[in-house]
Amino acid sequence: MSASVLYDAPGPKARTRNRIYTVVGTLAVVGLIVFVVAQLASKDQFAAAKWDIFNYANVRAAIRDGILTTLKVFAAAGALSLVLGVVLAVARYSEHRPIRWFATGFIELFRAIPLLITIYALWVLFLTYKSDLGVVGENNAFWALVIGLTVYNSSVQAEVLRAGFQAVPRGQVEAAYALGLRKYQVMTMLLLPQAIRSMLPTIISQLVVTLKDTSLGYIITYAELLYAARKLANNTLVEGEYPYVPVLVVTGTIYVLMCLALSGLANWIERRGRRAKTGIKVAAAAEPVAEGGLMDAADLPGGAGHGAAASEAAAERPETDDRSEGPGSPRS
Repeated sequence: MSASVLYDAPGPKARTRNRIYTVVGTLAVVGLIVFVVAQLASKDQFAAAKWDIFNYANVRAAIRDGILTTLKVFAAAGALSLVLGVVLAVARYSEHRPIRWFATGFIELFRAIPLLITIYALWVLFLTYKSDLGVVGENNAFWALVIGLTVYNSSVQAEVLRAGFQAVPRGQVEAAYALGLRKYQVMTMLLLPQAIRSMLPTIISQLVVTLKDTSLGYIITYAELLYAARKLANNTLVEGEYPYVPVLVVTGTIYVLMCLALSGLANWIERRGRRAKTGIKVAAAAEPVAEGGLMDAADLPGGAGHGAAASEAAAERPETDDRSEGPGSPRS
């Protein structure tokens, strides 16, 4: 029996109980799904006529436009949240107390406020001062959603990066300062690269949350995917009923596919990072030297044989007066 850091390994009786609980839980979930499907089927929610609405060009165009606006908000909010998150994470390590306190207060404030309240407050603010805000006021719903998502998710990303900074061994930082690197060099060359690489799965997971949170735009009447789906379901009448279930199923499937695509991209980036060639390149092993190619130690420079040969050569040389070879000697 092996032990884990978090819990003891279950014994035979515990494993049996776990299997029973797993079977019972699975049957309960399957039964609930069957009950829901049966209830929907009894209300004719799976009738072919209600699903036939997706064959109309205007319905597909509405869903397509909703997807594009959702991706536009996600691209803007995701990029801005990453940039602001890095700035906030670095600011929390600043040597200046006002900067450090401001970054800490910003992070704690917007992590505590519900995201929906932030988005709604920004929307009301942009509507109130629409004439003074120019371009932002003209697109108040878009910018309220983007800025709201940015300030919240950047606060979370900053905490993720701070955890990555703390995961870097302290000895590496001390060694960098001992080598004479400045603080910004330690941050950009040592802490940030390692923190981003180690926390990349969590960063991508937060981006998935950002993508899903774009659905809050329907509260401020921004025409993203959920708002388009709600408008479609409320304005389409099929056999005297509104097709809420088909629209909900299709919209939910689209959200799942977008999140899976983003998660797949994250896994691909992580695998690429693991295969990256870093460090000192190891030379390939050479062929072993044959026995006949080995040199005797006596033949090596400085060896015993080399010294003996040098002594014999010196003994055979004629003795000369060193002074006669210099300038001013009788021979010169």
